[in-house]
Amino acid sequence: MAEERCRPRVKEGKEITMAMSEPKLDERAELHYAAIRTQGTMQDLMKLPHRIVEIFGWLAEKGEMPLGAPFMRYLVIDGDDRFDVEVGVPVENAIAAEGDITPGVLPAGQYAVMVYTGPFSGLHEATKTLLAWGERTGVRWETSDGGKAWGANVETYVTDPRAEPDPQKWQTELAILVAGGAAVSS
Repeated sequence: MAEERCRPRVKEGKEITMAMSEPKLDERAELHYAAIRTQGTMQDLMKLPHRIVEIFGWLAEKGEMPLGAPFMRYLVIDGDDRFDVEVGVPVENAIAAEGDITPGVLPAGQYAVMVYTGPFSGLHEATKTLLAWGERTGVRWETSDGGKAWGANVETYVTDPRAEPDPQKWQTELAILVAGGAAVSS
């Protein structure tokens, strides 16, 4: 994938660089996952990463193997300040709900996909870039409720920050479900 470098930003006296791959369309099969769902503000979302560890622990207790990297699925985005999200971990088969852990399924279909490299603080800008690419190329998103509810809008955390402490090397895959296939123009 070709990478596009973003303008460096300065935060706390340190230059932060970000990179984004060229968006592409990708056909995907349905994917089962174990999740914890929450509603709240952006500030509430910042508290969710520790819940991923909780899901991994629960899966280990049940003898279930994770099938991939953890992710956040945005179910509803109501303006810039209200969210309904799930943090999830892919699994082979549907799980039974227990406590805060619930089953989920990412639907099969065509997704617009892009890989962002950089600190999590740049994910909002990266998502705007992917959405703008969709608008330029004629992609329609699978949404409802006036565009607030998403069929699938997912950030997959490819890099584990515990294994790679440098946030400028963190990779996050952005994937958004396309409505009924796509007729992409260049």
